[in-house]
Amino acid sequence: MKIRTITVLAAGALLAATTACGAQSLDGGSTEAEGAAPAVTLDQAPAEEKAADVINAITPDESLAAKVPAKLKSDGLKVVSSIGYPPMELYASDGKTAIGFDPALARAIARKLGVKVTITDEEFNSQIPGVLTGRYDFVISSMTDSPERQKQVTFVDYVQAGAGMIVKKGNPAGINGPADLCGKTVSVVDNGSSMELAEQYSADCEKSGKKAVNLLKFPGDQEALLQVTGGRAQATITDYVVAAYKLDDPKLEIEALALEGTESPWGIGMKPDNQQLIDSVKGALDSLIASGEYGKLLAAWNLDKLAVQSAVINGGK
Repeated sequence: MKIRTITVLAAGALLAATTACGAQSLDGGSTEAEGAAPAVTLDQAPAEEKAADVINAITPDESLAAKVPAKLKSDGLKVVSSIGYPPMELYASDGKTAIGFDPALARAIARKLGVKVTITDEEFNSQIPGVLTGRYDFVISSMTDSPERQKQVTFVDYVQAGAGMIVKKGNPAGINGPADLCGKTVSVVDNGSSMELAEQYSADCEKSGKKAVNLLKFPGDQEALLQVTGGRAQATITDYVVAAYKLDDPKLEIEALALEGTESPWGIGMKPDNQQLIDSVKGALDSLIASGEYGKLLAAWNLDKLAVQSAVINGGK
């Protein structure tokens, strides 16, 4: 398996704290000289990140930073995602730097906790195993918080998002909702929430005496989309935010349809016994929400409608 590691560009905001202004070391300890705490250099967001200005202005929450696990302070936050799912995860023009809302939020959380961050690209099915083995601290990859996944990881939910469909421009197959998929060919990402939804629609078709949906399964969203643009599939089911984002490319000649009633929480997944990390991530997200920085991150990627009011643990039902 090819794994690409994206090391966040570090050049950055130097935060010097002194006892004269009441600040303390992010490590929670005292220094040899009572007058000053060690400086902390935080990672800068990539220039092509739409939320770069918002991220780079975020400073550590000292109360949260003091409670960060020691390993996180020394090693930095190790994050896994699946790059290639815009606007949530995509590459900058250099083909190796991760940008998009998920990397933006990961960087924002790291800055709020006062630690560095590294984002690694892995295919979807390898992400939870990577968290469980300790290779990564958390996964943030447009992952639906579901009861089934909660058996493996603990989620801190960070957005509410629904599903959508992509069809060819003009909708020649006349697909306006799930009932129109019976007997049609639909492409999906293997083992994702879109596959589960497509299987549910197919079962509904058979229950009503109609033909099942012919499912084509692929490792990534881009491969699934190519089946529609190439004429092999009549529709692909994906997240609505992704479907809407694709409309910006006139070369694709597609339309996006929302699937009503499919909204569910997407979560940041962590190892269940790592309670200190879970508390840190939840605290950082709540702090970002309260400060308004979270809303600005969403707005930068035109995702305002996905906002949550607070960080919820395992809110998926």
